[in-house]
Amino acid sequence: MLAKPGAVSAHVAGALGLQMLSLWLHDLESLEAISQDDRTRRIFLRMAELQQAGRLGGFLMGLAHGPELDDDTKGTLSELARSGSFLLAVAEYCRRTDTLH
Repeated sequence: MLAKPGAVSAHVAGALGLQMLSLWLHDLESLEAISQDDRTRRIFLRMAELQQAGRLGGFLMGLAHGPELDDDTKGTLSELARSGSFLLAVAEYCRRTDTLH
């Protein structure tokens, strides 16, 4: 079988294109960065817990009105907090890599 140009795993049906691989690696790097910084890790794991319990609204209200962070950081955290799938991925990544770090 001939390899498709730009395919990462051309010998497998449904190979990942280079653009998809780039996005996946970026996500993996983000998860690793979050898991390596203790303060950031605690914040994201707390957001994941709150999101799963359906209590994220109070956190977001506190975040919006708290003086500790600048507006850009608040906006980024708020956007990420609303992504249940990302928070779930962070929690799972941290759980799985906890013993490795």
